[in-house]
Amino acid sequence: MRAVLQRVAKAQVTANQTHVQTIGHGLVVLLGITHDDTKDELLWLVNKITNMRIFNDENGVMNKSVLDVGGELLVVSQFTLFAQTKKGNRPSYIDAAGHDIAVPLYELFLEKATAVMEKPVRCGIFGADMQIDLVNDGPVTIIIDSKNKDL
Repeated sequence: MRAVLQRVAKAQVTANQTHVQTIGHGLVVLLGITHDDTKDELLWLVNKITNMRIFNDENGVMNKSVLDVGGELLVVSQFTLFAQTKKGNRPSYIDAAGHDIAVPLYELFLEKATAVMEKPVRCGIFGADMQIDLVNDGPVTIIIDSKNKDL
């Protein structure tokens, strides 16, 4: 799994021109899922995201997590995070998981993140055409890949 985290002052996703989800201060999580991702990797990633100390403390030092600051999460599925760009100018998405693998893991990610956050996690609609409006805070953008973790 790959996740791109963007610390935001506020954000909104609109899916299929009707489904609108908004958050205030928190994180937008763009989530990519590949063929061999596991539940263990998913749990590791949820823990990593919710405990990542990328919010400022009272001294202006990034020393607090989204949990510590009472922030919110907006999770959007993004298969393009697994784009292969080595050959030519047209990306290949062969490494992105198909719906049969990705949808259950995406839904489980939302479930586990909601449990950890102890409040609703906002989200887009898997596979939908979506527009995201956000106000970067910092800006702070972090990329996490579950295949590159040290256990």
